[in-house]
Amino acid sequence: MLGTILIVVLLLALIGAWPRWPHSRNWGYYPTGGLGIVLVIVLVLLLLGLI
Repeated sequence: MLGTILIVVLLLALIGAWPRWPHSRNWGYYPTGGLGIVLVIVLVLLLLGLI
């Protein structure tokens, strides 16, 4: 249950960090990439049964 909630929250944060405004396009994909790495780590931990 906790893992599912955590994945949903991380997916929403990943979508929210997508650079779509003119001022945030200069950031590149740095915020999205960082959240993507966190999402991959959480998914691996969930699949291993550690969460």
